[in-house]
Amino acid sequence: MNQDNPLFDNITDRKGTQSAKWNQYDEDVLPLWVADMDFQSPQQIIDAIIDRAKHGIFGYSFYYAEYFAVIKNWFKRHYNWKISEDWLAFTPGVIPAINIAIQAFTNPGDKIIIQNPVYYPFFGTIENNGRQIHFNPLKLQNRRYEMDLEDLNEKIKDPRVNLLILCNPHNPVGRVWSRNELIDIGEICVENKVLVIADEIHCDLIYPGYKHTNFASISEYFAMNTVTCTSLSKTFNLAGLQLSTILIPNPELHKRYSNTIERVFLPEEYGYLPNSLSLAAYTAGYDRCDDWLNSLLSYLASNLEFLKSFIKDNIPQIDVIEPEGTYLVWLDFKKLGIPNDELENFLLQKAKIALDDGAKFGKGGEGFQRINIACPRTTLKEALKRIEKAVKN
Repeated sequence: MNQDNPLFDNITDRKGTQSAKWNQYDEDVLPLWVADMDFQSPQQIIDAIIDRAKHGIFGYSFYYAEYFAVIKNWFKRHYNWKISEDWLAFTPGVIPAINIAIQAFTNPGDKIIIQNPVYYPFFGTIENNGRQIHFNPLKLQNRRYEMDLEDLNEKIKDPRVNLLILCNPHNPVGRVWSRNELIDIGEICVENKVLVIADEIHCDLIYPGYKHTNFASISEYFAMNTVTCTSLSKTFNLAGLQLSTILIPNPELHKRYSNTIERVFLPEEYGYLPNSLSLAAYTAGYDRCDDWLNSLLSYLASNLEFLKSFIKDNIPQIDVIEPEGTYLVWLDFKKLGIPNDELENFLLQKAKIALDDGAKFGKGGEGFQRINIACPRTTLKEALKRIEKAVKN
């Protein structure tokens, strides 16, 4: 299979850069675990950071008119969603944003619904704030996950439930929930007066044939009942710059959210003073990097096809749950017959590869591993060859 774009074929040595991804394990272990791309960010973003750094003074910054404009233009351009400046709030990440929402809109002892297997930091946001996890497990049918709306209808009636965290696109199973699926879950939540926190951090990373729908854009009812958490951190590999955009159309909810931010961060109109370099980077990302993103999506689609083909031809014991979005792929290792508590160690010790162990994502993740395919093709090929050799041996 031909490689699609030389821009993403280049291998950048990340060792010695305090990279969490590349320093978590021994040097002989190839890391394809955390959601952190091995691609350099767009040159427009690099240039924007360099230009800002040359000024040499890094005092307090503020969110300025151009920043609001490029955010609004991004959502209009990519999703045909007209957003308003007064919906905006900012946090240093989506997980901090969810923590703030839990503190703002729930009380200790309340129950919060999540759809497992799901991004495991959600567990901490709930339990560390003294709330309870209420699971609404996804159903796996013919290598595709579906929501269990019958189960949700029952569990959401619990009077202690007042919040649901919606992961869309879903991490780790890769579903991009359809408009009709979102309407179904939205109507259930509105009817039962349950607020939706929509984690849409992967929304820009969608494969051909699928379309992301911003949950809050579907209707006024949904908009008034939703806090949407977004960022360019996954889109342009900016996680270390720690800036997220939170959209809250409901004025009352926005005020409660902003007040909670102010109790945690420095008081400011939008709740969180920006890092000057982050502000420069994200402005460039929202405004000038569409072509780079299109090239990235093409490369990721080609990497996904390579992974599927390699596994089918060489490791057919592994089932690929084909993603509709994200650069994360959910792999089913259960046919290998390796006990779940030994699978992660098998990959680390025998294959010398680090993936994200499925059990961490909650019940239903046992026997699965999550692999990050946002890397040069040669890296992905090496990882798959290591798995193949370990399985055959």
